[in-house]
Amino acid sequence: MPAKKNTAIVSLLVGAFVWGLIWQPYRVLEQAGLSAILAATLTYLVAFVLGWIVLRRRLLGLRPSWLLLAIALAGGGCNMGYVLATVHGVVMRVLLLFYLAPLWTVLLSRLMLGERLTASGAGVVALSLCGAIAMLWQPSFGLPLPQNVAEWTGLAAGFLFALTNVLIRKTAHLTIEVKSMAVFAGVIVLGLMLLPFEPLNVTSLAEPLVWSRVLLVGVVLLAVNLVVQFGLTHTPANQAIVIFLFELVVAAISSWLLAGEAMGIKEWLGGAMIVSASLFSGRLEQAHSRMNA
Repeated sequence: MPAKKNTAIVSLLVGAFVWGLIWQPYRVLEQAGLSAILAATLTYLVAFVLGWIVLRRRLLGLRPSWLLLAIALAGGGCNMGYVLATVHGVVMRVLLLFYLAPLWTVLLSRLMLGERLTASGAGVVALSLCGAIAMLWQPSFGLPLPQNVAEWTGLAAGFLFALTNVLIRKTAHLTIEVKSMAVFAGVIVLGLMLLPFEPLNVTSLAEPLVWSRVLLVGVVLLAVNLVVQFGLTHTPANQAIVIFLFELVVAAISSWLLAGEAMGIKEWLGGAMIVSASLFSGRLEQAHSRMNA
């Protein structure tokens, strides 16, 4: 069991590293004329098709269920929102809003898994909210709100990430492969619904280099989603949130080096509170696990 737990932790770290960098190839694809929605739809379509070919034996006997549909919708919305937010927004601000997930995880765990909201859990919620207020406060508006569509999208994606996390823990009877394919399908369906509302650049689809990048990102998505699904299945929800914070480190360095983005004092202060809330939520989960052992 310790070996499986350690493997799960490493799996989540690998996933966090990839997700801290994945914004960059999507920005490259957009610069090549492929919109974020179309790029996400095509790359996840590649991942879905390859996944069906490689994993078809493990998908035999698959039975649709409401929980599987919920994973597809939540996971699809999370991944599509993540791509849109990081392509069109400031990477670190978007990710810090995304990582308000401990707030949503505490609340959703209470509603869906029957976990009680203790005083310490309430502290995690309060600290997350204080971080959001510090980062988002706009004196001209008087309300701590995201500043643009990308930041609202990042906030929504973080909620859907927490929901997906809890749903995956709730469906331990489903295989990793099934849940990964459900998430891929969710992104594709959502993308197909959104595509009619944006202009299509047909010329970009004729470029072999664009398609080679789409295929490469699709392969990476298939590999990393299987790895992350394994990690989430064998790691408590709140602990997984903490491990994923490694993504912020990767994103901070990569966005500084590759995009020249930097954060101000307000963002650093709010981000420190959000990260602290995430770390504290992980300690709560570990303490809870020891008490039940």
